[in-house]
Amino acid sequence: MLVRKARLQDATNIYELVNSLSADGTLLRRAFAEICENVRDFTVAESDEGVFLGCGALHLYGPHLAEVRSIVVRPPAKSKGAGGKLLQALLQEAESHGVGCVCLFTRIPDFFFRYGFRVVEERTALPDKIYKDCQNCPRLHRCDEVAMARGNLPKVSILGSKIEAEQLVRLGG
Repeated sequence: MLVRKARLQDATNIYELVNSLSADGTLLRRAFAEICENVRDFTVAESDEGVFLGCGALHLYGPHLAEVRSIVVRPPAKSKGAGGKLLQALLQEAESHGVGCVCLFTRIPDFFFRYGFRVVEERTALPDKIYKDCQNCPRLHRCDEVAMARGNLPKVSILGSKIEAEQLVRLGG
């Protein structure tokens, strides 16, 4: 299995895989243009024969925070280590950038506990994530994901304040 940075030619596979899990609410639907614009955030896994197995993205907010996004593998690749290898590659990328905390939002926290993530009880502890992404999310008022982080929660915010994040979370119910 090969894990590598995505190329623009991978955008179609990423788009199809991510959106195949949007109907049941596992992942948020992504536009093809959004995948293309952000393809440099993605890492992909492929078989030794070059078959696309899965993907994951690392979104950088700043040196204080990054987020693992859209980490998913095709059903035949599940339980074969592709998800773990993708996550480890994304964590190494965050480390190479000197990022102090990596966060994610998930419905399967047990997988991430094995890699040192812990539950973040107060989402407002991640104000950049809340301010930038959650306010535009179609699930803002009914989010059922578990916030998790690895590393020290950031003490700074570059996009919005904790107060603004608290107001957004309060409005979201």
